[in-house]
Amino acid sequence: MLIDQRNTFGFAGTRRTFCASAALMLVGCAATRPDPRAGAIVELGSTGTLRAAINLGNPILANRGADGAPRGVSVDLAREAARRLGLAVELVQFNSAGSVVDAVRARTVDLAFVAIDPVRAADMEYTAPYVIIEGAYLVRNDSPLRRNEDVDRAGTRIAVGRGSAYDLFLTREIKSATLVRAATSPAVTDLFLSQNLEVAAGVKQQLEADAKRVGDVRLLPGRFMVIEQAIGVPKGRTSAQAWLGGFIEEMKASGFVAASLQRHGIEGAALAPARTAT
Repeated sequence: MLIDQRNTFGFAGTRRTFCASAALMLVGCAATRPDPRAGAIVELGSTGTLRAAINLGNPILANRGADGAPRGVSVDLAREAARRLGLAVELVQFNSAGSVVDAVRARTVDLAFVAIDPVRAADMEYTAPYVIIEGAYLVRNDSPLRRNEDVDRAGTRIAVGRGSAYDLFLTREIKSATLVRAATSPAVTDLFLSQNLEVAAGVKQQLEADAKRVGDVRLLPGRFMVIEQAIGVPKGRTSAQAWLGGFIEEMKASGFVAASLQRHGIEGAALAPARTAT
């Protein structure tokens, strides 16, 4: 049987030409694919500085050091993100989560460290969480309340920080009890005491510190909610969200977040799991 060598060589040549063309197309696609870092720099550094909202009302995320300067895991992450983007960083300090969300909405900050909540999603884009913390209830030692499930009853008044993640959560979930809002999360326990309320609600670590400070109070066992802390950016800044999403996953996987929590003496906050690929 004879084989037409010309057809064979012609097919091989055509195949080589096709493969070379395909390779060039792939290179071209790679060259034109948007660079998330470049897009993030545009969206986060429009003023020449990365303006990071730091919530000093949540001691898990940030507090003041002996020199009065902000410190904590959110501060460390803000500085590292700015370093990687080649931007100067401005730490814009707030005393409540509600004020942080207002600043994101007004676009007077470029990113914020906030709890994920569906209400806030109307105004911001989130990364996956980097730490998970717990919301707890505080009562007086002589309170008849023993379980979290006992709280939602008519006549029970719960002090909460206005605009906080647990305020938003309890606003949706509480059916019979009444919410009484403090101006900031650190003011919750003092409001609870001064107005003789039945319950104070907040971040467990904040309430534990308050219990030591004021005495004659106790936390109910367990938690009433899990709070997922993430980075948020103003709505529509999807390039920034994409880059920060990858940044946060790297910071979790590399041990950066865990080391920061340990360095700042934060207990009770769990490292969030890696994002599941979709």
